[in-house]
Amino acid sequence: MTSHTPPSGPRPPKTRLFSRSSWPEARHLADVLRTETVGGALLLAGAVLALIWANSPWSDSYTRLSHAVPWPGAPWHLDLDVATWAADGLLAIFFFVVGLELKREFVAGELRDPRRAALPVAAALGGMLLPALIYVAVVLSAGGDGLRGWAIPTATDIAFALAVLAVVSSHLPQGLRAFLLTLAVVDDLFAITIIAIFYTADFQPLPLLAALAPIALFAVLVQRGRTWWWALIPLAVAAWTLMHASGVHATVAGVLLGFTVPVLARRPRGGNQPATADAGADEGGLAARLEHRWRPVSAGLAVPIFALFAAGVTVRGTDLGALLRDPIVIAIVAGLVFGKGIGIFGSTFLLARFTRAELDEDITWTDLLGIALLAGVGFTVSLLIGDLAFGAGSTADDRVKVAVLLGSVISAGLAATVLSRRNATYRRVAERERMDADGDGVPDVYQHPDAR
Repeated sequence: MTSHTPPSGPRPPKTRLFSRSSWPEARHLADVLRTETVGGALLLAGAVLALIWANSPWSDSYTRLSHAVPWPGAPWHLDLDVATWAADGLLAIFFFVVGLELKREFVAGELRDPRRAALPVAAALGGMLLPALIYVAVVLSAGGDGLRGWAIPTATDIAFALAVLAVVSSHLPQGLRAFLLTLAVVDDLFAITIIAIFYTADFQPLPLLAALAPIALFAVLVQRGRTWWWALIPLAVAAWTLMHASGVHATVAGVLLGFTVPVLARRPRGGNQPATADAGADEGGLAARLEHRWRPVSAGLAVPIFALFAAGVTVRGTDLGALLRDPIVIAIVAGLVFGKGIGIFGSTFLLARFTRAELDEDITWTDLLGIALLAGVGFTVSLLIGDLAFGAGSTADDRVKVAVLLGSVISAGLAATVLSRRNATYRRVAERERMDADGDGVPDVYQHPDAR
């Protein structure tokens, strides 16, 4: 009887989840996280100030300022109050930066490689579907009033989440930090799609078609490397105005404008060296330069001001027991805390199980649980969707604000508890990832992956 032995030879390497990315990607990630962490602290300050002001003896002044209309009778439905300008106008800057980051991720980042993209995409989908299902189940069990807010607990606020990490001094490994940022970017993409499709009111096709003209002109200029502020800013304002008049949420214009910006550096005229994703995205690409210029404006000005006018809910004289028993509040809190955590952790676990992938040796499933819980910190986009679903200043909108804040605080507390337990390990990994023995400016682990 003849025995057959399997052919010898090297086995293909197993897929590693949360492994380190390239050095250019890691450097870009560090810059983004540094800016967003500062922005997260300012966001928290704006939210706390709003809550104190709205519940102080001077709460009337907060209400008057929020509802003040800077220029009444303006054309194109632009007679908006200050709070709406903060949500529709300033957040367009935030979504422009989101558009730049999305474009960069698809062209030169984690999402350009389908194998690496599968993880954050699957996690983002799980982290959006389960919160929405939990919200719908809770609201339906209570009679179905408030179903329009199903998308509120589906969003993750990366700035708020990074501020929590800064508070607990967690030195997450680079692979986990990259996963968190990419997850938030994919999350933003799905949230933008939801806003555009499900929260468009009084749709007007002609202004929407007209908005394509300034967007196209903006695209022509940036593709040719023309960064004239006196041309680009008026075109962006025109696109925003027409998008607002169309009934589609005006911040969508910011995303579309961001998508038009080239990511890779332009090849010098007469040169033979093509621009590559690794070399051109961070050094000379226009998207990187615009992101470097506008991300601090978004994180340091636009989002904190939005928080100041969005988080101010008055709870004085409110029956807190009845408020916490409200189906909308329960649905949002459950969606953020349980839906996000279980959805992200569960979808990642299933992906690893079915693809036979393994975690990177510096990562454990406890680390992933902490990140999944941290993704339950929803704020900016959650509050925006609440405004769109129920109307700014409505009773239901006030309940949404309480629920988003409560769910975010609970998620942050749980994530901090889980992640802080491994802080000593994270610190050792971070020190190894920063070690540069030859002094060439590139940490050794990115030149010699096996260096320990």
